[in-house]
Amino acid sequence: NQLERAIRIKLDETMINGSGSGAIPEGILNMTGIGSVAMGTNGAAPTRAKLIDLISELAGENADIGNLAFLTTPGIRGKLQQTLLDAGSGRFVWENPENLLGYNAQVSTQVPSALTKGSSSDCHAILYGDFSSLMIAQWGGIDLLVDPYTEGLKAMVRVVVNSFWDLGLRHPASFAAIKDAKI
Repeated sequence: NQLERAIRIKLDETMINGSGSGAIPEGILNMTGIGSVAMGTNGAAPTRAKLIDLISELAGENADIGNLAFLTTPGIRGKLQQTLLDAGSGRFVWENPENLLGYNAQVSTQVPSALTKGSSSDCHAILYGDFSSLMIAQWGGIDLLVDPYTEGLKAMVRVVVNSFWDLGLRHPASFAAIKDAKI
């Protein structure tokens, strides 16, 4: 169970921000063709207006259909839960834990929170898109090798786990991202 959980965590990380180099699949944030909304030269705190710009990115590509949702860091959720919607209503941008601007919203520590923009290296990502257009493929299941010999002189057993995955987007324009949000 622990090995399977570790594989799922690594898959989530790769799905979101995989580098695409070597044997690592390219994650959504690094895929060519997704929309982009910039906060500022050195990043900036997220606003309702910039979140609406993310939504508009998809609408401009006729891609605002399907399983639309936000995905970001716990820090950004906390920031938006403290950001007033306007000066007089007493309401906040993110009030419902799983809903942001009428869309499903989730947080994950797998979403990067140490991106660089200008002189800032503490920028967080905010993803918005149709997660049903993300295709994840696995080949061959989980390959488990229990090796009692390699580390045998140390009375240790080496366990090697191989799991082969790839991912892609049916329609890259069905996603947009902010990569320079600050808390």
